[in-house]
Amino acid sequence: MPTKKNTTLEEAVQPDESEVSRTETNLETEDRNDSELSGNSGINAQTDLEPESDKENSSEDTEEAAVSEASGQTDTETEKKPGTRRRKTADPVSENNNISPEGPEPAAPRRTRTRSDRASPVLSIDDQRTVETDADKARNDLLDLLESQKSGKILSGTIQGVERADDHNAHSMAVIYHGEYKVIIPAEEAVEPPEDYRGMPPQDVLHYMLTKRLGAEVDYIVKGIDTAENIAAASRLEAMRAKRRQYYLATDRDGNNLIYSDICAEARVVSVIRAGVFVELFGLEVYIPLRELSYQRWLDASGHFQPGQRILVKILSVDRSDRDHIRVTASVKQAGENPYEKALRRYSVGNRYVGTVSMVDTNGVFVALDGGIDCLCSYPKRGRPPRGARVTVRILGINHDSNRIWGAITHIATAR
Repeated sequence: MPTKKNTTLEEAVQPDESEVSRTETNLETEDRNDSELSGNSGINAQTDLEPESDKENSSEDTEEAAVSEASGQTDTETEKKPGTRRRKTADPVSENNNISPEGPEPAAPRRTRTRSDRASPVLSIDDQRTVETDADKARNDLLDLLESQKSGKILSGTIQGVERADDHNAHSMAVIYHGEYKVIIPAEEAVEPPEDYRGMPPQDVLHYMLTKRLGAEVDYIVKGIDTAENIAAASRLEAMRAKRRQYYLATDRDGNNLIYSDICAEARVVSVIRAGVFVELFGLEVYIPLRELSYQRWLDASGHFQPGQRILVKILSVDRSDRDHIRVTASVKQAGENPYEKALRRYSVGNRYVGTVSMVDTNGVFVALDGGIDCLCSYPKRGRPPRGARVTVRILGINHDSNRIWGAITHIATAR
């Protein structure tokens, strides 16, 4: 039995049953209209009132319902459960109060923003990491170029391209890639100009010389860097001058030159032509003719050497009379053992041996025998064999003093 005070409060705020019925009817009509407009029967613009079975509420629920109606706020029902009274709660935050019948949706989990610019840590096997990441390589490449620019450190690379500027076709430049950086060397700073251009435009001659050095390993010193474009400018001639001062003009503690006659040294092939090769010998380009490349008879050096190859040479002479124009002669074949001194012991006069025709000229037919020696034979009566033909020769004479052997072709193998 409610107290009198509660009854008075109910009388003050509770409308009569007819008004409640009209209010329920109006609200239900508005709810149906809003549901039809929204196209979603599960979400209403305003929350329905309680059914008749739940009208008997406590004084506290009745007061909350009356205050909610008076203030114009809409209510929402909790999830319907059998035998459980549904309670209306106000949602002052949600705009238009479009709330699902199952109750308010749970708050979405808070997302943690990750920085994409931060590099992932690398877990190393040992105390100090030995494997380089892409960022490490890029930083080290830039440090190499900066060190070369500031201190004159000599860097090495392979000429991988020859380009001509779009605005002026006369200028050529060599392209070397140092990691992600493109190093360009103008032709004037990449090759030494010849003494005689033979009436041809100098830029065309330099372009031809630069093209012949594609694939060659060369030294260079960086002169400028554009980090925004990953481009660096360099000079090969400056690096060559620095090496010449170090190896040809400098001396050791005893006052001896580092490079002198009869010493063997490693050289880099930078250009190959039919008549010989050009090698870079510690900052100096040296031409080695075909006759000094091998003890055998060769017609074309390009079949045996290529730019970028490292070979062993023997220094024959060094002329330092002009410090600005040092002259050196070298030989490839003399850097190794003479094969004739050992191979001639395999053969004896009057016996027959097989070989391959290596060259045919006015002197006769040269047949390459096992051991790297050539036997000079006269032209056979049935006609001279082609180069590369398999033949049988009979040894007619051997001169161990001059390392020469000669004979006659007795049989030519028929090509199948």
